[in-house]
Amino acid sequence: MVTDRAVLSRALCGLLLLLAAFTPVTAAAEPLPVPYQWKQAFIDSADGTRLHADILRPAGLPDDARTPVVLTVSPYRAHLAYLSEPRLTGGPSTDNLTAELFLNAGYTYVVVDLRGFGGSNGCPDFGGPGERADVAAAVEWAASRPWSTGKVGLFGTSYEAWTGLMGLAAAPKGLAAVGAFEPVVDPYSYLYMQGVSWKFSGKPITESGVRPADFAGLEHLLIASTPPRPEDSGEYQANATQMPWQCYQRYLSEIGDHNPDTAFWRDRDLVARLRGSTIPVFLGQGFVDYNTRAYRVFELWNGLGPGEHRAWFGQWGHRTCHDKCGTPHFDTELLAFFDKHVADRAVQVPGPRITVGQFDGRWRAETAWPPADARRVPVELRTGSYTDRGLVPGPDRELWSVSAPLTVDQHLSGIPTATLRLTGPANATVAVELYDIAPDSRATVITRGIAPVGDTAEVRLLAQDWPIAAGHRIGVRVTDVVDDVWSHSPAFAPVTVTSARVELPLLTGTRRPELAGGLTEGIVKWRNEKTIALDPSMLNNATVPMTLPDRTGDR
Repeated sequence: MVTDRAVLSRALCGLLLLLAAFTPVTAAAEPLPVPYQWKQAFIDSADGTRLHADILRPAGLPDDARTPVVLTVSPYRAHLAYLSEPRLTGGPSTDNLTAELFLNAGYTYVVVDLRGFGGSNGCPDFGGPGERADVAAAVEWAASRPWSTGKVGLFGTSYEAWTGLMGLAAAPKGLAAVGAFEPVVDPYSYLYMQGVSWKFSGKPITESGVRPADFAGLEHLLIASTPPRPEDSGEYQANATQMPWQCYQRYLSEIGDHNPDTAFWRDRDLVARLRGSTIPVFLGQGFVDYNTRAYRVFELWNGLGPGEHRAWFGQWGHRTCHDKCGTPHFDTELLAFFDKHVADRAVQVPGPRITVGQFDGRWRAETAWPPADARRVPVELRTGSYTDRGLVPGPDRELWSVSAPLTVDQHLSGIPTATLRLTGPANATVAVELYDIAPDSRATVITRGIAPVGDTAEVRLLAQDWPIAAGHRIGVRVTDVVDDVWSHSPAFAPVTVTSARVELPLLTGTRRPELAGGLTEGIVKWRNEKTIALDPSMLNNATVPMTLPDRTGDR
């Protein structure tokens, strides 16, 4: 009998291959650059779901030699493809995992497929109770193997960092530490900002947003429908081609709901679940990440309990700082973190509690982020009207407020907010963008946020850490939508701003960046893609007073 999943798999396989056609050849899977032993196993999750595991052990290690374990639980690591990138050689999918770092250090590396993906059966549930149970089962299984010391560290980026945080919330026996980089912490805010769909990039063709979040469910089902390879085991093949149609229906309907107050979304918000957690966490977040944006992750960080936690916050995209960050010491710090907490080795983890990469390419240490001396400075903005019509730029879509040239350096460090009193249709939106305007009138986006139009709109912009040089201006743009950032159907109606105010988190103490590091790839891309030329006459006509900190002394 032909299963529902097999039928859908055939229908979607062409689209999966079409997506792969847009992936550069250089991005095809590459073999792991260290020798290793590879075995496979199947794990029973709490409800009986069968989870497939790839087990990688250092070459030449006896089967009964006990090692610490690094574990990645993932929806992306089918044997046939990594995401949409074909894997011509098959075998375990280790692309972008830096598994060689851990294998060289004597760890066993285990990759487990989430339910509904790769060689595992069951229904995907996008961070729900099933996936959380899968992570807990995988940790406890890895900790109980005869080749394990009983201590497991979860590691990953993006969804694979999300599963790390799911494990942190479950706190299964054997979990010793978590390394989570660019994680989803709340899947609703990952897809929507106050009900407005984010757009995700069209990489590798463009970093700009082209894929509305409403398609995220379909994209994940495409990945879940990846067929097996001919040489995969019978159980792997059966699991990879069997999924009831009801799995797809529920997945698409729940993920496409823009209402944040549904039971589906509330159950998947990890911020509250992780409050007070003491298991050591190494957390990373890029301020210029176009995918998992710098939004609620800082609530999670600041809600953790006491523990030997580490964080890197800075100017990179959807990645770790293994490369392209100008910081060759990242791997050293990461490995030392796992060595101390998972391998029980007598090592000191180098570096500060929080490493911060500023937008000027310099690096510094902090004990808290946002820093304790970030003062929230209120700024009243100009009032007026704009048209919610989208797509074609024009002065009728925007209201600018601009400071006079700064007399001293300023440093934005934290999460700006805006409050606006508005008159307009409920299906309109209001977006607020913050700019760094150079003396030559070229303006670079610092951060942005959006909300539906209402009597009072509260906009929470994305986090950033951005020095603004003396002589530059601070600009605030109020508009309907940023077309390559959010997906919004225009209201084709005017919106009147009767009052508006932003609060800017500005440091009162001067920073002297002391850590090694340079420009990241993310800074270069952001400057190239997010800088516009402004009309000097507009700047002079839009000036508003801003009482900014008189920054004295070092902090």
